[in-house]
This record gives sequence, C-alpha cells and structure tokens, in this order.
Amino acid sequence: MLKTVKRDKLRDVVALRLKDYIVDEDLKPGDRLPTESELAASFGVSRLSLREATKALEFLGIVDAKPGRGLTVGQIDMQRVTEHLGFHPALHDVSPGELIDTRSVVETGALPFVARRMQSDPSIYENLNQINAELRQTRSLQKFVKLDTLFHQQLIAASALSPLMAFSDVLVVFFRRFLESVKKGEWQSGVESHQFIIDALRDGNIAAADKRMRNHIDSHRRRLNIAN
Repeated sequence: MLKTVKRDKLRDVVALRLKDYIVDEDLKPGDRLPTESELAASFGVSRLSLREATKALEFLGIVDAKPGRGLTVGQIDMQRVTEHLGFHPALHDVSPGELIDTRSVVETGALPFVARRMQSDPSIYENLNQINAELRQTRSLQKFVKLDTLFHQQLIAASALSPLMAFSDVLVVFFRRFLESVKKGEWQSGVESHQFIIDALRDGNIAAADKRMRNHIDSHRRRLNIAN
C-alpha cells in the first residue's frame, strides 16, 4: 500500500518507500510500476522529487525507466552496487575490528559454495592457484597487495553468489586500511595459507579451509594488537 510522505526530506524517503512498495507487492524484474504522476500523488510529493528518487534507484538497477514504457522494476546491477559500496564513507569509518570480522564472515561464508563448484569446474582451482603462484614470486609490496586482493576477490566470485560478491569491495577497503599490517606480515606465510585453503576446498575439506581462513584473516588483528 502506497503511503503519503509526511516530511519534506524527500529523495531518500521516497526512494525507501518505493523500494518497500516493490517488496510489499512482490514485484519482479519487468513488472510495471504506477506512473510518475500516480506515485507522486500517492507519496504527496512533486514529480521532480519523485524523479530524483527514481533516478537514484535506476542507477543501481532497482528501477528501469524507458521512454514510452514508463517505470518498471529493474534487474539489480551488482557491479554498480559493488562500486558504490566500495566508496561508501561508512566502510571507511568502521573500526578495524569490525572490518576484520566482516571480512571473516563474507569469506568463510563463501567457502562451501566454492568447494561445491570446484568439483564440477576445475578452472576455479587453476585460476586461484595461478594467482597464488604469482604472489609467491613477487617482491613488490604494491604488486603483492594487488594480487592478494585479487586472490580473495576471485575466491568470493567463485561462490557464484552475486549478492555476496557485492561485498567483495570490502577487501579493497580492508587492504587499504591494513597496508601497514601487510608490510609487517610474513608474505610467505600468507601465500602458504592461500595454498592450504584452495587445496582443502579442492579436496572437499571445508572445515579445514574455514579454520585456516579465520586464522589467516585474524593474523591482522594479532599484528596490530586489535582486541577481539
């Protein structure tokens, strides 16, 4: 049920109400939405304010607006969600402990799905193994961080869970924030942890991969003396 917006806050409030409407009505991609005039009247706002809200939702793919077709429910563009999330100030303001915990939840959550897909697609293991082999050879901090980030992003991507992949940009923020920890880290130990994890996943030993991943991520906490 559409509800009138009572305050002049507008774009963000209208966008939230429109998202709620899509969920409440159980609308699917391609389903038609009310016209701009109908939505503006229902929310009690101007068409300009309504258009600002729909433009913001269109950017993420939640709403699709095409001339002659009006507004329809869009298909979320996970790539854009990821790019937006990676630059969101909130990610840069969280405490180091929260960032470590978030990374642990995201990456360990992906492991069972990666292991399952490795069984039918050997190229997943080969890709991760190749990145790790390059890591083993590098002597440049800049290149090491770039490859380290890529390894963990590709590991998450191998889960094929697109909503989870939207959070892979947490890794970019993580490595930027923890650059000092990477400098202090034992590079070879990190590479060996990577190898252990992907070998365990290839062999279907998810418990071992999970334990090693948690220890691998928590090493930053220990190096920087961050409390649990």
